[in-house]
Amino acid sequence: MKLTLRAHALRRMFERAVSVNDVREVLDHGETIADYPADTPYPSRLLLGWVGTRPLHVVAAYNHAENEAIIVTVYEPDPAAWETDFRSKKG
Repeated sequence: MKLTLRAHALRRMFERAVSVNDVREVLDHGETIADYPADTPYPSRLLLGWVGTRPLHVVAAYNHAENEAIIVTVYEPDPAAWETDFRSKKG
């Protein structure tokens, strides 16, 4: 699958020391924790993956016609805002 990184995702990856390989690891082996089928121009989803002991969230939109994953953002979930399994927000 072709991987396209939006400028916002690239900035966040740089700020957070996340590599392209880390993102691919989450895409290949992560778990979808939220689907956003109404997102435009392509449906997207939030994935949770682990790089070693580090949890990562990746928001990716999918252009199935081009076999392309468009990375919208990447971040390490804040333990103060997320449940201990990082699958759902607190509150």
